[in-house]
Amino acid sequence: MSGYSTGLGDEYLEQAPLSAQVKRDCRRLRDDRFDPWPGETSDQKKARLARISYADFITKVWQLDAGVLPLFGGSTHGLFGVGIDAVPAQDAFGLGFPGFQGMKLDPDTGGPGQNLDTIPHPEMLEHYFHFPDGGASIARLLVRRLIPSAVPGSTMDDVVTARADYSRLDRSDSDVRIRLSSPVMRVRHLGDPRSAATRVEVTYSRGAELKRVTGRTAILACWHSVIPYLCQELPEAQRQAMASAIKVPLVYTNVLIRNWSAFRKLGVRSVMTPGMWHLSMGLDLPVAMGSYRHSQTSEEPVVIHLSNALASPGLLIRDQHRVGRDELLAIDFATIERGIRQQLARVLGPGGFDPARDILAITVNRWPHGYAYQYNSLFDEFWRDGGEQPCVVARRPFGRIAIANSDAGAYAYTDSAIDHGYRAVQDILNL
Repeated sequence: MSGYSTGLGDEYLEQAPLSAQVKRDCRRLRDDRFDPWPGETSDQKKARLARISYADFITKVWQLDAGVLPLFGGSTHGLFGVGIDAVPAQDAFGLGFPGFQGMKLDPDTGGPGQNLDTIPHPEMLEHYFHFPDGGASIARLLVRRLIPSAVPGSTMDDVVTARADYSRLDRSDSDVRIRLSSPVMRVRHLGDPRSAATRVEVTYSRGAELKRVTGRTAILACWHSVIPYLCQELPEAQRQAMASAIKVPLVYTNVLIRNWSAFRKLGVRSVMTPGMWHLSMGLDLPVAMGSYRHSQTSEEPVVIHLSNALASPGLLIRDQHRVGRDELLAIDFATIERGIRQQLARVLGPGGFDPARDILAITVNRWPHGYAYQYNSLFDEFWRDGGEQPCVVARRPFGRIAIANSDAGAYAYTDSAIDHGYRAVQDILNL
């Protein structure tokens, strides 16, 4: 759970190019202690909020002008990959969005189908850690533990700048071998997977050749939507459950700029830009670890982070993700680059920023298959009302094959991937 500020302060509303009605409604949403269901308990109200989007809560329950909605822009894209048209009002309450201040809702307990990220948890509230290279350092730490000679050093701090020795990843004298550039093409049991099979065969591509390796067991830590194509002997019910785990498309763009004095002059750290292709932009968190140091002054180079989730408001949530994936696969880099330069000029230009002079490098990380899909009380009745979850069906061990990946928990984050990696190993050990 994290508090959210809409920026609906009086100074902002005075200057914003909004109609008088929208400004009045913004102040109402922010300040009024309105309770649409005064005779109901907190649990009853949450059950209602689980069935309506935050957008509908604003326009139909509060009956405010729809001109209020764009002010929330891509505020929920970072968590859910969609806007407030597809985010339950209950989750908006958990995130600290305005409009609930008069409803006397219990902030410490979740409601039916509430997303895990919007429910308070002491560990989440008390601890936050950010590697300068994101999740890459976690992967490097795992590789170091498995093959110590591949990544020098011994601490969390020194792994950030350690230079990996890729020649040590796949050696015949090592207990663990990591083979890169070897995509798996097929996984099958040698024998009947329900009874007689004692080994699993994995066929993979190595350059222009197909190679095979066998083992007593295998763990498929892949996207669930891919696994049925790799292992076609899976039961139909499990294949269908895996197919429901559509990925959330995302774009994380990094732009290296000559200095960040424009941010200092404008007095901003991050900016929401709902009318542009990248919906948000800003300075990354300043992190210093080991010999790695962040920019110390506004005259030094820094990396700006921009993001987009390619949502299509009005469609069902899974359809939004499918449309976004198609868009991301179709757009070319030149179009993205042109948009980046125009966006930085419009936002930072008043602070003296010149894209032609100040942009040093651009890296666009486009993930047509990004986050694991997280269940949503608006679209997944089993999640809201209690029922068998597809991810539980999908992760069942089959013969001598176990299933991992964050899809197995329908939760998009590293802790879920680790938890289900551990669970998959236990499934194998219990065969």
